[in-house]
Amino acid sequence: MIKNALPESYPALQKDISTDILIIGAGITGALIAYQLLKEGKKVMLVDKRDVCNGSTAASTAMLQYEVDTPLHELIEQRGLTTAVSSYKSCEKAIFDLKKIVKEIKSDCGFALKKSVYFCTSKKEEDFLMKEFQARKKHGFQVTWLEKDALEKMGLKAYAAIVSESGAIMDTYKFANDLLQHCSEKGLDIFDRTEIASIKEKDGRFVAKANEVSIEAQHIIHCSGYESTETLKEDIVKLKSTYALASEAFEKHPEAFKNHIYWNTSSPYLYFRSTDDGRIVMGGGDVAFKNAKVRDALLAKKEKSLVKDFKKCFPDIPFVLDYSWAGTFGETNDGLPYFGKPDPEKNEHYILGFGGNGITFSVMGMEAIVHSVENTPHPFLEYYKFKR
Repeated sequence: MIKNALPESYPALQKDISTDILIIGAGITGALIAYQLLKEGKKVMLVDKRDVCNGSTAASTAMLQYEVDTPLHELIEQRGLTTAVSSYKSCEKAIFDLKKIVKEIKSDCGFALKKSVYFCTSKKEEDFLMKEFQARKKHGFQVTWLEKDALEKMGLKAYAAIVSESGAIMDTYKFANDLLQHCSEKGLDIFDRTEIASIKEKDGRFVAKANEVSIEAQHIIHCSGYESTETLKEDIVKLKSTYALASEAFEKHPEAFKNHIYWNTSSPYLYFRSTDDGRIVMGGGDVAFKNAKVRDALLAKKEKSLVKDFKKCFPDIPFVLDYSWAGTFGETNDGLPYFGKPDPEKNEHYILGFGGNGITFSVMGMEAIVHSVENTPHPFLEYYKFKR
C-alpha cells in the first residue's frame, strides 16, 4: 500500500553502459541485494521497468514472521529436519538482521517488533495446531500455547493459538525507498522505466538490451519476483491473486493489535496487523491467478468477504473499510525460496522469495548471493537450489 509520494526520482537508461553486476528488479529484494553487494565492494547497477518499488513491494502488507507458509512439522516431512529447522531459524534471524539495517540507514519505516499469533477458528484444527506447537517447542522456538478463554480476553475469537515471540511490522515501501537512496549515495547506479527486452551472452559476458541501448555485465541477478519466471525453463511456482484491506484510522489503537500480529490456519489463510497511524490491515482470499483484469474484478466481492471474516475473528472491533487492493504472488510446493544459478555454467542468478515470507527470504538472499557470485558453497544454495 502506497501512502507516500514518490520520495526519489531516478532516470531511465539512455546510453550504453558497462558494469560488473546488473540487478533486475528495484523492489525490496533488489534493494537488499544491491546493499549487500555494495558492501562487498562490487560495481553494481539496478534497473526496473516501473518506477522503483512499484511492483509487489508497494502492495506488501509487511507482516514479518519466521513461520513459512508450510508449517514446520509438515516441512520436516517434506524437506527433512535440517532444511526445515534451518529455514525457520534463518527467517527468525532475518527479522533481527532487518532491524539492524533499518537502524543503520536511519529509515523511519515504522519497524516494530511484535508477537505473532497463529490461531485456529474450528475445534477440528486444534490437533494440527498442537502438532505444530510441539514441533516448534522441540526445536527451540520461543512459543506459548493459548486456549479459547485466554484468546477471548485478548479480543480474538478462536479455539487455540501459538504465540511466537519473534515477529515485526514495517512500511515496506518506505524502507525500500530509503534503502535505495542509501545505496545510491554509496555509488549504486539506479535506472527505472528501463525494461530489459533481451539478454544474450557474448565472450563470457552478458549483453542486455533496454530502451534501445545496451548494458554489458559479468553477472545478472534477477530480483523481480514472479515476473522472473518468464526467463526460467523450470516450472517452480504457482501464481496466486491475493487481496488486502485497510480500515479507517481508529481514534484509540485496538488493544488486541498493540503488540500482536495475527494469521490463521485456514487455507488460504487470513492475516491481520495494525499500522503506526492506527489502521488495521488484513489480507487473504487468495485464488489462482488468471490475469490482472480478472483479479481486480473480484476486489469488490473480496472486500465483503474479508470484512465478514474480520468480524468473526474480532467481533468487538468495528472494521470500517477505507482502502482495498489486489496483488499477485508466487507459491512454491514447499513454501521455500529459490536462490542461485539454474545453470551452473552461467553467471545468471536468481533471488526469488515467494510466498508470505518474501521479505525475510530476501534478507536471507543477501547472504546467498555473495556465495553465488563468488561461486563458493553455502547451505542456502543447497537448500533452495533449482531442480531440487
